[in-house]
Amino acid sequence: MFRQSNIFIMDKKKVKDYMTYDVVTVDQHGTVRDVIEAIKKTHHDGFPVIGSNEVVGYISARDLLFAHPSTPVEQVMSRHLIVADPDMSINDAARVIFRSGIQKLPVVNEENKLIGIISNADVIRSQIEHVSPEKVFKFIETLKKLYGMEPALKRGQVQINALLPTQSKIYEDELEGRMYEIKKGLAEPLIVVRRPGRLILVDGHHRAIAAKRLGIKNLDAYIIEIEDDIELGMERTARTLNLKTLDDIKVLDYARHPLVALTHRLVRHG
Repeated sequence: MFRQSNIFIMDKKKVKDYMTYDVVTVDQHGTVRDVIEAIKKTHHDGFPVIGSNEVVGYISARDLLFAHPSTPVEQVMSRHLIVADPDMSINDAARVIFRSGIQKLPVVNEENKLIGIISNADVIRSQIEHVSPEKVFKFIETLKKLYGMEPALKRGQVQINALLPTQSKIYEDELEGRMYEIKKGLAEPLIVVRRPGRLILVDGHHRAIAAKRLGIKNLDAYIIEIEDDIELGMERTARTLNLKTLDDIKVLDYARHPLVALTHRLVRHG
């Protein structure tokens, strides 16, 4: 059985790293009309409500249903507010957001002063290309079953330009998120396989390209060491796709995502 080592560290992503700091708010002494105007201006669907410089509630578009425009905000806002601490784990924030069914969490300090807001979109962005110990060890188990080998695992730096990609395309929006994480020191390790003469990128293509764009030459990685000189299936796939370096990966705009294109076709021809 492959023994899990202490090379895996706890998730260091915090709410403060992904929250929006410039928050649109409404005053508790305002009216429904003010909220409607704020929705029209910002296209947001809800706002923290501020009173005496503290967060006192939250008002969403659905709270305005059947309310007269002159109705005071404090009469229709939700007072049972769930808030987040800036040092809260992003994973804990995700649990609160998805289990409670709310879309946004106001972020407050110890004095209950509003300092930001984190949304379900922010949480999703933080989890794209998430690397977990289970992901690494499942891949190792797959190698053992397919090739009958006993890989070793270590943590270290790898040279970006030496990586053999195994994915032919990535998406611009995800790439921007990975660049943001690298700048903030939040990027998770790549997963690579090192075998004689090859350094194969298994997971983390967006992170690798993001680092290359930022002029970074090395990234942290979980390195799966293989002594056997065996060509892996993913190498054959790379050869079929004519992938030799990271420069061979196509960066696509989100609008060109195949599922988005399919949706458009269904809408047009449905």
